[in-house]
Amino acid sequence: MGVPFDYAPERPEHIDAVLNGLDRYNPETTTTFQDYVAAQCENQTYDCYANLALLKLYQFNPHLNRDETITNILVKALTVFPSPDFSLCLSLLQPHVLSPQPSANSLAEAVQKLTVLHTQLNSASYADFWATLDSDDLYADLTADVQGFEELMRVRMAVVVSQSMQSIDRKVLEQWLNVAGDKFESFVKEVCGWRVEGEKVVIPLNKENEARSSVVRENVKFDQFSRMIRRAYEQPA
Repeated sequence: MGVPFDYAPERPEHIDAVLNGLDRYNPETTTTFQDYVAAQCENQTYDCYANLALLKLYQFNPHLNRDETITNILVKALTVFPSPDFSLCLSLLQPHVLSPQPSANSLAEAVQKLTVLHTQLNSASYADFWATLDSDDLYADLTADVQGFEELMRVRMAVVVSQSMQSIDRKVLEQWLNVAGDKFESFVKEVCGWRVEGEKVVIPLNKENEARSSVVRENVKFDQFSRMIRRAYEQPA
């Protein structure tokens, strides 16, 4: 059984009470949610359901918008790719914020730049992601509030790799994780629990990366089959 979409193990009781009551739609709760977003950034926790609730309040009360909080929500959503969280957050932003031609130093420009990162992550262009992140000081400003952002991204990339591969070339993985040398070996062995064998990194088998044969059985009853044949010969009225 999957984890419910609105589940967040570290969610404080007062936030849970707001989300499950009428105050969820009260504009006065925006400050409560904003403080919660700041806490998520600082404590490396994540609560998409609460963040979406805040963006919904912003949608109905645009005068209460805080650009910094919005960008922090988007950056936090990047750290859980390939989930659809980032796209869900974008869907609640004002249309002018999603403009393809944003003005300089605006929220729209920040959203556009973060969307570039999101696209690169979803296409597994991890080396490009790190190059883009290092290409503009604005990225450093956008991710500054999220403690351990780069390490969180490496962990997520490692999770995706572990779900799809049993081994990978060391040099490729170094580029994907943007880390090399002793720091690379420490991350791979201590954080991921993988083995370095010469120029290869070996990933233990798990339920996602293990090759398994599958047998597909069609279960079509005879009466269903006969009805299909009969309809094929029926003349239109």
